[in-house]
Amino acid sequence: MKNVSTSQVNDNQVNQDSSLNPHRWKALGILSLAQFLIILDTSIIGVALPTIQQHFSFSQADLQWIFNAYVIVFGALLLLGGRLSDIVGQKKIFIIGFLILTIGSVIAGLAPSGIVLIIARALQGIGAALIAPSALSMVVSLFGGNKLEMNKAIGIWGASAPAGGTAGVFLGGIITAWVDWSWVFLINVPVGLAVLALTPKLLPRGVKQKGKIDYTGALSITGALILLVYAIVTANDIGWMSVQTISLMSIAGLVFALFLVIQRQKKEPLIPLNIFRTPNLLASNIAMALLGASWIPMWFFLNLYLQQVLNYGPFESGRLGLLAAGIAMFSLTPSNSNENNTFYTFMLYVLPASLIAALGMSLAYIPVLTAAISNTHKEQD
Repeated sequence: MKNVSTSQVNDNQVNQDSSLNPHRWKALGILSLAQFLIILDTSIIGVALPTIQQHFSFSQADLQWIFNAYVIVFGALLLLGGRLSDIVGQKKIFIIGFLILTIGSVIAGLAPSGIVLIIARALQGIGAALIAPSALSMVVSLFGGNKLEMNKAIGIWGASAPAGGTAGVFLGGIITAWVDWSWVFLINVPVGLAVLALTPKLLPRGVKQKGKIDYTGALSITGALILLVYAIVTANDIGWMSVQTISLMSIAGLVFALFLVIQRQKKEPLIPLNIFRTPNLLASNIAMALLGASWIPMWFFLNLYLQQVLNYGPFESGRLGLLAAGIAMFSLTPSNSNENNTFYTFMLYVLPASLIAALGMSLAYIPVLTAAISNTHKEQD
């Protein structure tokens, strides 16, 4: 075996590092800001919901669609967004996503009716579904040549998500109390314009792959998710064992089965099913799904509880909501309160659950994300 001198090792490291984009850390700042903004949009409206409800005369059941329209479309179209970024190019899809998100934010902030607001929220979700996968692809492309830098970059990019969720609650309280509820949407506009202005210079061109886009797969998985969520959302009003609920869930299951059949038959599926044999990927996806399922809805329910049960104002709800929410402990909170025990209820139930949940989310999110992409490889331009 040949002896390798220290100088040779250093030379190899220099050559490896020199292949990295010189603007990579500035680019990471933009990509992290994008991730921050996407998750911020799931939480910033929470504090403003009671005000929006009064403005548009939403029923309690319809109010949740302001929240659901964004997260359902975002989650359902992520797979399609990732495939589009592979074929069209990460940078192009990133720019298109920010254009859609910015336009959706303008429409939401100026919405003349509740229906227009919900449609605008869905439009924001489409933009976010294009931004998130293209941003992650560019992070991997920028730092894939250096494992140490890659881990650091993923840590920074990953941390921007819970930071956005937490900051959104606080900012939502300030904006709703001191400015106007419409600015929880319009705040995206100057950020979006700044990102669009900096993107051409700082972000990499991205990598294009030859291939086809599985639109039938995208349509089937999107339809399955929408049907399932709608069934769950309406079940409390019409009954979990009602004909409508059971029918919708059954149809959702059939459409999802159709999606799996399509993926097996397609030469270029939206999700190659054998990808889940990759070490850590399946477990990481399950863990991430559980994190999202437990964390994101709490932005909705905690703020309604603080304002409609404990009678806190928007600013106080945002400040308290900054601590986040613990599902298991929060489920023990009483369903009503009065002026004499509001502080007691908050200190005994809400505050401890919030602190524990925030700590758990901080410790879990980045390791799960790192594990999920641990077997990815840099794609060369």
